Amino acid sequence: MRIAQVAPLAESCPPRLYGGTERIVGFLVEELHGLGHEVTLFASGDSTAGTRLIPCVPRALRLSQDIVDFTPYHVSMIEQVRRHLDEFDVVHFHIDLFHYPAVRTWSCPTVTTLHGRLDLPDLYPLYGIFPEIPLVSVSDSQRRPLPPVNWVGTVYHGLPVDLLPFSPFGGDYLVFLGRISPEKRPDRAIEIATRAGLQLKLAAKIDRADRDYWVERIEPMVQARSNVEYIGEVDDASKARLLGHAAALLFPIDWPEPFGLAMIEAMACGTPVVAWRNGSVPEVVDDGVTGRIVESVDEAVAAVFEVMQFDRWMIRARFEERFTAGRMANDYVRIYQELVDGCRPANMLMRGPPDQQSALLDAN
Repeated sequence: MRIAQVAPLAESCPPRLYGGTERIVGFLVEELHGLGHEVTLFASGDSTAGTRLIPCVPRALRLSQDIVDFTPYHVSMIEQVRRHLDEFDVVHFHIDLFHYPAVRTWSCPTVTTLHGRLDLPDLYPLYGIFPEIPLVSVSDSQRRPLPPVNWVGTVYHGLPVDLLPFSPFGGDYLVFLGRISPEKRPDRAIEIATRAGLQLKLAAKIDRADRDYWVERIEPMVQARSNVEYIGEVDDASKARLLGHAAALLFPIDWPEPFGLAMIEAMACGTPVVAWRNGSVPEVVDDGVTGRIVESVDEAVAAVFEVMQFDRWMIRARFEERFTAGRMANDYVRIYQELVDGCRPANMLMRGPPDQQSALLDAN
């Protein structure tokens, strides 16, 4: 099958450091190529995924201090995809909603994986206007806020089995991995580690939008506690050591997390997860096996000592059963084939019942 993958331009594909969506697209490209498919990647020019690359900007947009608005670059990329349409059997988008008006006129089937949160009121009327666009969610919980739309599947993220090696013995410190932001709640992680009497390593990036939160809220907490170390963003090699030698990953989120890649990265190393009952967490964490799902700091402190006794071999086994890149690629291939075969209403030139649109718009 001839497949186009359209990645966000904020990071390279895969990213050198932080970047969840671009990382997943990179893994998917590699797996599809390994399955014998002809894959073309639309991404930044510094992307290194092993396939045909059509660069849409010279390098990842986040690396340029001069670029403020990423929107024009993604709109331009959609036009580049259109110019190559006759080369593909299916086009897979990972850039949210920029392309919806354009793809209605395309004869080539498309599918869009939504990687972000969908509980935003502004999205509801939009999907009333575009109810026919074939969509994939990354968890079942992610899709709940939207009105009825054309969901063609839920595909959990996956990692290459050899990306993060299994570590049979954990260490004596805790890890917070990902991004410093209010919804990720690094402040909870600091409180949990402090009350548990354990070291905490904060391996996270700080976006421009979250710089004030870091300076005003988190940095003073780090400076005031000798058990907390901020180490910034980490690459895959450093991440493997960090997670593999940890007692547990803290995932104390305070928002409807669509998936939570850090959780399965920890599981790949055999490291258990202590996570809040929000978003996708109950779908990803097998409570009592790969970690504990909690609802308070008190529960989290107790869970830290409980999960340190979990069978790390079993955690790794569950990862291999549920969250490999190979499984992810095969799930997507089935969706592609259904779209190509016409088993799903892909890109039908319809706009939905006018009364449904009016009801959705009036409700908002």
